[in-house]
Amino acid sequence: MNIAVYPGSFDPITLGHLNIIRRAAAVFDKLIVCVMVNSGKRPMFNRDERVELIKRTVERFSNVEVEWSESLLVEFMRERDAKVIIKGLRAVSDFDWEFQIALVNRKLDSGIETLFMPSSERYTYLSSSVVKEMAKYGADLETFVPKEIIQDVIKKAEDEGWRA
Repeated sequence: MNIAVYPGSFDPITLGHLNIIRRAAAVFDKLIVCVMVNSGKRPMFNRDERVELIKRTVERFSNVEVEWSESLLVEFMRERDAKVIIKGLRAVSDFDWEFQIALVNRKLDSGIETLFMPSSERYTYLSSSVVKEMAKYGADLETFVPKEIIQDVIKKAEDEGWRA
C-alpha cells in the first residue's frame, strides 16, 4: 500500500489544505492528515478540536485518515509504514523553509521522500493565520474554510476572545 502523510498544524484547516488533501488522496492509496505541534504558534483550537474539525471536513474521502502526533514526523511515518511526506507550497518563500525540513527528514530516514504540491492559484494567499485574522474581525469565512467548520471557527473566535 502506498501511504503518504500530510503534516501540519491545521489551526484551522483551510480550503487550501483541503485542496492539497483532495489532490494527494487521488494519488495515494492512503493519506494520513497528521496534526502536529507547532511550538511557535498560539493555537486557536486545541489538538483534539483540530483533529475533529479535519475529520468532519474529509469524511467524503474514503482513503483519508486523521491522526495527531507529538513525535518527530519521521518516527510517526515509520510506525505507519508511510514513505512520502506531502507539503503544500503557496509561494517561493514556503519552498525555502520546506526544502530545509525535507533535507533534515531525508537525513533522519533516507527511505522517506517529500513531495511538494503547489497550491492551487485560488489559495496562494490563504493560511490558517489569515483565517484567524478574518474570524477575529467577523469577516465572511466562506472562501477561506470548508463549509463544515465555518460555524466552529466563528464560535471559537467569539468564545475565546479572538474577535476584535
